[in-house]
Amino acid sequence: MSPFTPLTLPNGTSLPNRFAKAAMEENLADADHAPSDELIRLYGTWAEGGVGLMITGNVMVDRRAMTGPGGVVLESGRHRARFERWAQSARRHGAQVWMQINHPGRQMPAALGQETVAPSAVALDLGRFSRQFTAPKAMTEVGILDVKRRFVDTAMLAQASGFDDVQIHAAHGYLISQFLSPITNRRTDRWGGTIENRARLLLEVVREVRERVDPAFSVSVKLNSADFQRGGFSADDARAVVAMLNPLQIDLLELSGGSYEAPAMHGQARDGRTLAREAYFLEFARDIASVATMPIMVTGGIRRLPVAEQVLDSGIDMVGIGTALALNPDLPRAWQAGAPSAPVLRPITWKNKVLASIAYMAMVKHQLRRLSRGRGPNPAVTPLCAFLEQQIDTTVRTRRYRRWMDRQSA
Repeated sequence: MSPFTPLTLPNGTSLPNRFAKAAMEENLADADHAPSDELIRLYGTWAEGGVGLMITGNVMVDRRAMTGPGGVVLESGRHRARFERWAQSARRHGAQVWMQINHPGRQMPAALGQETVAPSAVALDLGRFSRQFTAPKAMTEVGILDVKRRFVDTAMLAQASGFDDVQIHAAHGYLISQFLSPITNRRTDRWGGTIENRARLLLEVVREVRERVDPAFSVSVKLNSADFQRGGFSADDARAVVAMLNPLQIDLLELSGGSYEAPAMHGQARDGRTLAREAYFLEFARDIASVATMPIMVTGGIRRLPVAEQVLDSGIDMVGIGTALALNPDLPRAWQAGAPSAPVLRPITWKNKVLASIAYMAMVKHQLRRLSRGRGPNPAVTPLCAFLEQQIDTTVRTRRYRRWMDRQSA
């Protein structure tokens, strides 16, 4: 199948092609944690590049719960004009723009100074880097219901701001993913134990969002095909969750994998069954797609047109691209014009997997910052330079976030 073929979603809306800009954490919010001019410019750049769909970096449903400093927060209509500008910039060449909404749970940096919560009081195990994250408190029933309400409220605000969809983030070890995994969910109440109970939060969020938004507003989910940890969320669990999602009228299911502890989404914990070095969740996706009734999108390592075509020819409906679009935002147009572009970052040879994962993210964010300022990408940036640059940026934005939070409580 040609990746330039439109895709009609279950709700009747249409994507102009099969290329999606997958979510990347930009950390480019303004001082009020609304979309900045730089973030709006970045999405305008991707719009010009010809993708059919743009999925935003995660937008937080609670200002007290951030994946990192500089994240966008959507809790009210206070900054609606800026969110509307963001959506308009992304949509101006015919693509759809979907807002990924998220809560980090235990994967929130300790430096932000906020209380950390999770399904159970299970701390991150990152070796000597574990101290970068506060051990979480187990959530109460009231806390779980509050988070569910926040996801629904943020979805409604996204629709009001001109976005075409919300993607509910249930992957990569964030809060909903923590509920799904028996490693991080040791509860004995209705939110834990069986996969039906562990999936309850995700299913109730999806069901209530679908009930509250317009029929033409798409609802999607990002789910791990597996979390690549022994005893964790497995491919069997993923198939069971997909079967439970089938009747809930979601419009696209994106499959990825991994968490902070096992960063497979960066290609650093690939299972032996996956496809070589690109599309490394494809074989898992083929398996899970066998029980899915909704369109499926695969994200993870895709940077060449022949690989994108292979993904589609295998029965997958949509190709998610992240790093390659940070390195070449015009990639779909280049491919359509016949250019054999295959953008790639410099290899990271560091032996420490946690540091290598941090450096990888820093190299991607280096590209995003450049594009957001109207500059070209810099694929030659070294892991060390990007890492140091990111540490400085994180320090500055952390201080700004803490001052902002102090003003909120004053």
